[in-house]
Amino acid sequence: MASILLFLSVLAVIAAWWLARQGLASKPWLEQEVTGALPEADPTPPSKIGLGIFLAVIGSLFALFISAYAMRMQLPDWRNVPIPRILWLNTAMLALSSLALHGAGTSARRDDLAGLRIGLLAAGISALAFLSGQLLAWRQLTGEGYLLAGNPANAFFYVLTGVHGLHLLGGLVALGRTIERSWRETADSSLRLSVELCATYWHFLFLAWLVFLSVMTGWAGDFVDICRQLLT
Repeated sequence: MASILLFLSVLAVIAAWWLARQGLASKPWLEQEVTGALPEADPTPPSKIGLGIFLAVIGSLFALFISAYAMRMQLPDWRNVPIPRILWLNTAMLALSSLALHGAGTSARRDDLAGLRIGLLAAGISALAFLSGQLLAWRQLTGEGYLLAGNPANAFFYVLTGVHGLHLLGGLVALGRTIERSWRETADSSLRLSVELCATYWHFLFLAWLVFLSVMTGWAGDFVDICRQLLT
């Protein structure tokens, strides 16, 4: 339960930061000029609002999985799954992909088309490396006898990593379209928006993966216990 609260707190902080950036929390009727005229507001693109709603739904789904994981692991038949070392390399690949998309967004705002293309390609290649590493982790565990139906912990490991991988695979479809557009279009506002949406989605999936990894390794529970000791 503590890991669920931690995950939801992270989501709340991200949502508040995202809304503040989009200006959705502003009150234009309180920001009148001296003449009394309302300032012209820069409307938030519907795609950004849609992505925010979609991420909220995904976050709720991930929270439910973590909740089920936390409750199921309390039963006596639970046997922890050893974390394959390749997951640490996979984490680095996903972090690199997220950073590359952040750099691509910066290049797009500067109208640096070459830097934009390099950033998008680096993000795509790193994401594919992450997914390939996840498949290798699955193969390693099955080779060692940790089959899907062998233990509840095994099943949860495959489900958590699989659901996350499917969402990243879906993001790669959108990223592929953005890469294709970057080769036939200039860095206009539409392309910059596509890059920004991809970057936001990637940052979210990277943070979700860190939460998943901390739950599966037991770090989330240890962190909460330390915080409780400091507060008492």
